Amino acid sequence: MTASFNEQFGQHGAWRRGFASQLQELREWLMAQDLLDVSVQERLQRLEDQMRGDKVMVAFVAEFSRGKSELINAIFFAHYGRRLMPASAGRTTMCPAELGWEADLMPSLRLLPIDTRESPESLGQWRVRSDSWVQYPLDIGNAQQIADTLVKVAEVRKVSVDQARRLGFWHDDDEADNPMVDADGWVDVPMWRHALINMPHPLLKQGLVILDTPGLNAVGAEPELTVNLIPQAHAVVFVLGADTGVTKSDLAIWRDHVLPAGAGKAGGDDALAASRLVVLNKVDTLWDSLSSGAQVQAQLRRQQQDSANLLGVSVDKVLPVSAQKGLVAKVNRNDVLLQASGLPAFEDLLANGIMGQRQKVLQAAVHANVQQLQGQVDRVINMRRRELDDQLAELCGLRGKNASVIAGMRSRIEGESQEFDQSSTKVQAMRTVHMRMLKDIFQLLSSAALKKELLELKEALDQRGLKLGVRKIYEQTFERLHAVAVKVLAQAEEMQNLMSTSFRELNAEFSFSLQVPPTLMLSDFTEDLRSIEGSYTQYLGLSSAFKLTSADFSQRLIKALALRLRTVFEAASNDVEMWSKSLTAPVDAQLRERKRSYTRRLEAVDRISGAATDLEERIADMENAQAHLGSLQRQLISASAQLLVPLWTERAQIASASLDINLVA
Repeated sequence: MTASFNEQFGQHGAWRRGFASQLQELREWLMAQDLLDVSVQERLQRLEDQMRGDKVMVAFVAEFSRGKSELINAIFFAHYGRRLMPASAGRTTMCPAELGWEADLMPSLRLLPIDTRESPESLGQWRVRSDSWVQYPLDIGNAQQIADTLVKVAEVRKVSVDQARRLGFWHDDDEADNPMVDADGWVDVPMWRHALINMPHPLLKQGLVILDTPGLNAVGAEPELTVNLIPQAHAVVFVLGADTGVTKSDLAIWRDHVLPAGAGKAGGDDALAASRLVVLNKVDTLWDSLSSGAQVQAQLRRQQQDSANLLGVSVDKVLPVSAQKGLVAKVNRNDVLLQASGLPAFEDLLANGIMGQRQKVLQAAVHANVQQLQGQVDRVINMRRRELDDQLAELCGLRGKNASVIAGMRSRIEGESQEFDQSSTKVQAMRTVHMRMLKDIFQLLSSAALKKELLELKEALDQRGLKLGVRKIYEQTFERLHAVAVKVLAQAEEMQNLMSTSFRELNAEFSFSLQVPPTLMLSDFTEDLRSIEGSYTQYLGLSSAFKLTSADFSQRLIKALALRLRTVFEAASNDVEMWSKSLTAPVDAQLRERKRSYTRRLEAVDRISGAATDLEERIADMENAQAHLGSLQRQLISASAQLLVPLWTERAQIASASLDINLVA
């Protein structure tokens, strides 16, 4: 049997922890060898933080009563021996629920009242206001208490039609999807807007985040779900009912809230589309004692094919599952029923899809950072090697020479040192221009600049009534945002050209050995802009025109957009800062190493001016230092190669391995 999702995710977490420990060992080793400059340290720290804090989000999306919460119970919580998420008849998740683990918070269920929808603040803004959430503690050792507490995510309250309209659950233009009105004129709406479940579950502690979303009416009223949370999930599981097939509301959720923008079209995001899995749940409803096994399988295959055709996915992405039977089978340890439920096959596809994509992302980050790190450290070692070669040649040339020759050499070294000190003026001039250009780039990526770019769109959404021209303004806004990315890269190229010219001049005038600086790459920035642009389009067409007439909804939409864009701009700014430091780090390293070299050369000349024996001892020291540098270089190559071993080939071995570095005094 293949490993379950839980087992594969556990292996992934073990690899991340092991890799982070390796990075920590490498940092300590570099520090002990005085090879850890600011740029290298920051690169190591960022990579280590990424490994330790990496989150993997799996979003479960479905219309009501498709068995979504039962599927979550079966995959993640069967070891409790009972249901944790409410999934029984008449009880289902009514508000979006995020399950994760934050070690600095107590195990708890936190609930945001639905009334907050009547304010213009976005969900992201409410997240930081802890006093606005209702909190219930969770007793992790008591499964019954956890289940009884989590039932609260299924709570509803009765409101008038007018209030339901203000809360986003009643739409005059689409009455078919509105909630039922009882005899007294009241309708049921969710009691809560959002739920945060903080549990020290083994997988949640390793970085898994589970997003359980409600049906179409609730999802459509919360733009941050569609434009922020669901698009950023590493896998989205779309749950259908085998007894219903693809309904109209299922298709609306799939097209508007699950299918990534551009997927299935020329140039679409195939990798993102590949992370969308479809579960045809409740297949046990087709298990009919009056039908043969072959007839049941034929009916199931037709349902799979029909669902795949309607959703526009390959049939192998539609997996038949009985979450209820799978949960029962896991609790009762019934392997035959477990296989019949289809749950193991789905867990394997889910694990391979998430782990495969996540590992590719992490492996790309590892390769880029480790190779650059190795290059930076290797240049420092080579600088020291060249300085040692020069010092050794000088010392060997002093064999058999008299005091006047030695004094002449000391005078020459002092002259070289004074001449080299003049380079600081040129370096400072280069730094001044560099910082000015860097400031210009940071200004392009600042919150103030982003706010200015969004102003016209905000004003259009703030207008009363129908906003039929907002789509064009939206497109123009993103044209300007894409232009910002182009300007940033152009500024960075100009800065790189400046540094390249300065490096050549320093090499020619002061015998530096600076190489052409690297090019700034902002592929994540441009890709994220395209992704965000596509995520919002469903809210700006004619089908959403009436929804946009709500001032509260429009304000939540623009605030959600601003929040996500601010995150992307800040990430790009951080990338620029890291790149900028990689430009100046070699200059700092060569200044430091050259000054250290002059000091050591003068000390050596002073020591040997009195006795020939000191000369031979000093030559021996230089030769030993050369051998030591060779050893450091070999250890660096070995450590870097070990860090670059592919995750998917030797993950378990790497997790328990430690860097093969022996510190040399």
